Amino acid sequence: MRYTYLIGHFQDNSVTLPALLIVDDDPLIRDSLRLILADEFDIHLAEDRPQAIRLLRDMGSPPQLALVDLGLPPTPHRPEEGFRLITELLAHAPNIKVITLSGQNEESNARHARTLGAIEFVAKPCGPETLRALLRDALRIQQSEQSGLTDSQSLFGIIGNSQPIQAMRSQIELYAQTPYPVLIEGESGSGKELVAAALQRLSGKPDSSYVVLNCAAISPNLLESTLFGHAKGSFTGATSAQPGFFERAENGTLFLDEIGEMPPELQAKLLRVLENGEYQRVGEAVTRKSNARIVAATNRDLKLAVRSGTFRNDLYHRLSIFTIQVPPLRTLGEDKMLLLEHFSSFYAMQAQRPPFRLDPAAQQAWRGYAFPGNTRELRNIVIRLTTKYPGIEVKLHQLEAEFDPQPESAGSAPSDQSAEARQVLLQGGFDLDDLLMGYTARYIDAAMELAHGNVSEAAKLLGIARTTLYSRMEAVQKHKAQKSQ
Repeated sequence: MRYTYLIGHFQDNSVTLPALLIVDDDPLIRDSLRLILADEFDIHLAEDRPQAIRLLRDMGSPPQLALVDLGLPPTPHRPEEGFRLITELLAHAPNIKVITLSGQNEESNARHARTLGAIEFVAKPCGPETLRALLRDALRIQQSEQSGLTDSQSLFGIIGNSQPIQAMRSQIELYAQTPYPVLIEGESGSGKELVAAALQRLSGKPDSSYVVLNCAAISPNLLESTLFGHAKGSFTGATSAQPGFFERAENGTLFLDEIGEMPPELQAKLLRVLENGEYQRVGEAVTRKSNARIVAATNRDLKLAVRSGTFRNDLYHRLSIFTIQVPPLRTLGEDKMLLLEHFSSFYAMQAQRPPFRLDPAAQQAWRGYAFPGNTRELRNIVIRLTTKYPGIEVKLHQLEAEFDPQPESAGSAPSDQSAEARQVLLQGGFDLDDLLMGYTARYIDAAMELAHGNVSEAAKLLGIARTTLYSRMEAVQKHKAQKSQ
């Protein structure tokens, strides 16, 4: 019997209204939106990014929709915190549809939000009926995708004829029927979950259990019991014994998404399962055995995480017996056009509208665009073009309005830094802390811009652990607050 447990995907059929997460630091706006939308949506409110993530982790199933203000504390006049929330929401719940509702009505902010995975950017103030229509459209799109987006003519559900895609398909076929772990690496939005699903479908046991656990979607203090199960009374709230995901996977596949977010203390216990199949429920002395095959995925550089001490070297080598690298969309050439054709046909059919088409100049721009948000970004651009230009030939300027502008390169350093430093010190009034914090803030901002708000990618660019980046960001904010006093 096939059954699937999806953290970040599972939906509770008892919920009659679609769930909507609203994140805004203004209580008046939060309350107004709840009043306006409560008759049509199950509303959940948060005032900042940490509260939104805590709320998401505590929910039995993630919300279908999210309204996110870009200007959130501790930097309400800048969009970085909102950008980070978009990426974290999609990491926790890949199917969630995010709409940004923001007073920061800069076109560059809108494009960044869309690149990160938001399906639309709406400027405040927005009329209630306009907002309702956007939310209804987003819900309809989500339901259409869940009803079956995979093209039956595409091999493994993975579209493309480029050499990297063909090589990846060959790897999937080669590794699918082995019992060994597979590590899937790739950028955010590149389709790692499609590779994991293909490995399961071609495993020779297509009806066996396929269990998905998003390691970023569970609070670290609950991840162990979620993975291994717990005994009755093992912690507050454990009113009965519960099996974990290893038990639910049985002889099938356990897909551990965002494996790079697994806490170090839990990595040792996962290593034990990989070595001999043994584990224990939380609060229980009985040793259990697992026959589940482990497939893991990450958008982080785990080799870098090993060097920085945030990921175990022995666990990395156990997980990466076989490794599949999902290529970024910018390397796939004409596959961009195949994906354009696929998604435009699909969403036009779902919307019951004629598909748009690109004029020759727009086609050339489409081929040349890097798609930093990968297939997720491409799909969302197609959704917007289908809505705006049904049956219309899209011009170059109309298409470029959907693209994310590329960040400018950093300036070069002065040639004689030692001489410059001596001159500055001789002038007096020098504050080393100010200088260091200034450089720290500048490079963090640059990394966050290059990573389009993805904290893990920014940490990778800076050569530090994600937790270290968070602490540096807090130190910068604390320093700024002290200087302003």
